[in-house]
Amino acid sequence: MLDRFRITGRSLVVAVLTAVLTMAGLAVPSPAGAAVTRAQLALRWAPIHYQDVDATGSHALSGRSDYLTKVDFDGDWNGRNNWDRAGQSGVSFAAHAYYSVVETGTHWYLTYLFFHPRDWTDHPFFETEHENDGEGVLLVVERDGSDYGVLRAAITVAHTDFYSYTPGGSTWTSGRESVDGTLRLQSSPHDGFTHPVTAQEAKGHGLKAHPQYDINGDGIVYYPAATAETPSSGDDRDVRYALIDIHAAGGLWAQRANTSLFASVGTFAGDDSGDCGDGTYDCTTNSANAPWGWDDGNDLPGRGQLATDPAKVAVEYFTIPGTLSRTYTYNPYTS
Repeated sequence: MLDRFRITGRSLVVAVLTAVLTMAGLAVPSPAGAAVTRAQLALRWAPIHYQDVDATGSHALSGRSDYLTKVDFDGDWNGRNNWDRAGQSGVSFAAHAYYSVVETGTHWYLTYLFFHPRDWTDHPFFETEHENDGEGVLLVVERDGSDYGVLRAAITVAHTDFYSYTPGGSTWTSGRESVDGTLRLQSSPHDGFTHPVTAQEAKGHGLKAHPQYDINGDGIVYYPAATAETPSSGDDRDVRYALIDIHAAGGLWAQRANTSLFASVGTFAGDDSGDCGDGTYDCTTNSANAPWGWDDGNDLPGRGQLATDPAKVAVEYFTIPGTLSRTYTYNPYTS
């Protein structure tokens, strides 16, 4: 009778938790003993994301130029019209981010891309702007036998530089590169998990761990969820964003040979049409990158390897106790 009561009680707890997660808009995790899907893993560790917003000047679009959105937010896969289309009616600023999962026997590598249609400025001298902007973060999760593993480290992309972080209690320390700070974790009101916290600056959208970048005045706090919301204004502190698999059928990776979207391997196509560059120093072309084009030229890993060969990047950036396999059991960038 006691064992039967325990089983019944456990079932009740699982049922209650499932209902809570469903109402919160989060995909329900697999039950104990069932494999967690890559989509569930990506959602579990997706960052709570602080986005600074600047509404100054016409290129800001009243703050919308700092909103997260899809690459095809305007309904097409043409990267050369995104600057202009961002300022037109009928386009969507529903919040999305892209992800990929790469696996070895010892670790999961989760890459997240945050996209903006404009990298912009309101300064007239010595600063440039450009069409499209793609920056992001790599999270490294150790496979310790639990459903979602243990978060060990992060590397963020801020323009042409990478920055490395470890959460409190991580066993990873500096390697060839010094650890740049602590990766803060924060509980989400939408799912009850603690998530890493990242932040992007306004205008240029460099990305670091919060609070190395932070909201300064107006800003948006984005929370990962199963649904995508559009900010009510440039100062909305609770906006849910949805994830899109980079390797989904017909998606971003599938478009990599589309010359309307990519000017070269991993580099978004962008021109200087419309008012890009007006009142500023210049509008540069073909200046934003997808994850397989991210590069820190001062560091040893090659262009794109943050996403395509993340185990190599991890062993270069960090000193890692224990075992880290370099053999990929799943890598959609090379399959």
